[in-house]
Amino acid sequence: MLTDTEAAVAREVLIHGPLSRRALAARLHLSPASLTRLARPLLDAGLLVERDDEVDGSVGRPSRPLDISPAAGAFVGVKLTGERLYLAVTDIRAELLDRAELPLDDLSPEGVAAAIVAAVAAVDRDDVRGVGVSLGGHVADGIAVDAPFLGWRGVPFARTLAERLDTPVALENDVVALSEAERWFGVGRGIPGFAVVTIGAGVGLGLVVDGRTVRTPDAGIGTVGHLTLRADGPVCAQGHRGCADGLLTTTAIAARVSTSLGREVGFDRALALARAGEPAARDAFDDAGDALGTLCALAATLSLQSNVVLAGEGMDAFDLLRGRTEAAISRIRPPSASAVSLHPDDAGFTAWARGAAAVAIQAAMGRLPLPR
Repeated sequence: MLTDTEAAVAREVLIHGPLSRRALAARLHLSPASLTRLARPLLDAGLLVERDDEVDGSVGRPSRPLDISPAAGAFVGVKLTGERLYLAVTDIRAELLDRAELPLDDLSPEGVAAAIVAAVAAVDRDDVRGVGVSLGGHVADGIAVDAPFLGWRGVPFARTLAERLDTPVALENDVVALSEAERWFGVGRGIPGFAVVTIGAGVGLGLVVDGRTVRTPDAGIGTVGHLTLRADGPVCAQGHRGCADGLLTTTAIAARVSTSLGREVGFDRALALARAGEPAARDAFDDAGDALGTLCALAATLSLQSNVVLAGEGMDAFDLLRGRTEAAISRIRPPSASAVSLHPDDAGFTAWARGAAAVAIQAAMGRLPLPR
């Protein structure tokens, strides 16, 4: 297993590599001799590899950048909803290798665990180093404290699943997990601070500050969904007028278009109608774009982070939302404030599952067996 210092070297290369030895030593505040000593066993074991020579601007021989080995194992991420599980198999850099989508017929902890075990077995790989599971709700120390989409309270699901899989399991809130994936591997990589706004069946808010994802009991539990964005907006299922949930969720948009047309329309159909110019559908997405811009402006203003990562299955509609979103941000942000930069991740549910894989990768750093 890796020592703490070896894990720090591997983690830095994983997140920021390939890196020259000079750059890696500087990032870790190590002398060149100390870095050489620490990197040697990782290279000998095959966890790190050397890339082709490159000139790094220093005097002397060209450097051979260090990179993480693609043979470091596979990781499985599972995103749970109240109806389905979305599975992603990734390498150690969270690059997608495979994915699957399966129904959840039994929402009991035992039923969901059995479904995940079957899905992981179907992956048919012998190099899975860890499994990550993400879900909506409050998660702490591997326990689903409150997961309303699944009807769970106080369920030690990480332990239950790990016992069945005989593989380390990381359990995390879905927005926190997605924020971690964007920070380490996604569109937020290299950005020291950003807000994460997710739109889909719910509306979520994550936050990364100084390279660390904010984790509090309120992180990711959806309180932002009931923030009022439009005083005369529609009423959400909990009776709040003009809140984010009532304007931005896929279900709210579909319900509004259905009411306008006098027939039931799902989100995908509503999106297709809006793209075709159907007035009622177009109005719903225009209002959603205005609401998203308002939410992004508020998120940037209150978090003091001018970068906003946008993700979630509702991002399928971002081509329709973007113009109104950017216009709303411009109206709300004062001219003296930093311009808000939007970073869309349009991977949909795959992004959620990849987030779950990312927390499994993070948990594995330090306990990865050195490949031989």
